[in-house]
Amino acid sequence: MSLVVDQVMALAPVIPVLVVDRVEDAVPLAQALVAGGLPALEVTMRTPVALEVMREMATVPGAVVGAGTVLNPKQLDDALNAGAQFIVSPGLTDTLGKAAIATKVAFLPGISTAADIMRGLDLGLERFKFFPASTSGGLPALKALAAPFNMVRFCPTGGISAATAPEWLAESFVGCVGGSWVVPKGPLDPAKVEALAREAVALKG
Repeated sequence: MSLVVDQVMALAPVIPVLVVDRVEDAVPLAQALVAGGLPALEVTMRTPVALEVMREMATVPGAVVGAGTVLNPKQLDDALNAGAQFIVSPGLTDTLGKAAIATKVAFLPGISTAADIMRGLDLGLERFKFFPASTSGGLPALKALAAPFNMVRFCPTGGISAATAPEWLAESFVGCVGGSWVVPKGPLDPAKVEALAREAVALKG
């Protein structure tokens, strides 16, 4: 099933950003997040088991599994072969952008400047991850960037918490936010994750 990026961004107000070190956590983690109302799961390519985690999570009914921290076409291919339905990158290069567009996968590249956005628009992209959100000027910076690019929508990620997410989500140019707070560090507690997911769903008024 091919998902356009708008569909991914509309699945829930928060896309959990997941750094998973243990394959055995993949299924119970995905089940807890889906049960809590967060079906879009961004598995970052930061651990040796990330691809295996994606494959396991893809077996969970309702889960829409994507790959995060995709840096180059090789990682893009690896993620797609592991079943990723959307691709998130911390930045945007012509090489990765053209490769992702060619696959027709839902693609959310990272930007932090007007030049980044213009490069993306030149490639035909209008949906971006604003990253790292909190250290790139925060919401005031994104408001300033959004003003001249009224066709663009963003998924701010990086330093966003349950406390600050609502102010980001209140903006019309923000489709969703990325957040790691939904899955606390330490041993996996599926009940806690499901509860935090339910709270995250309620953040958008």
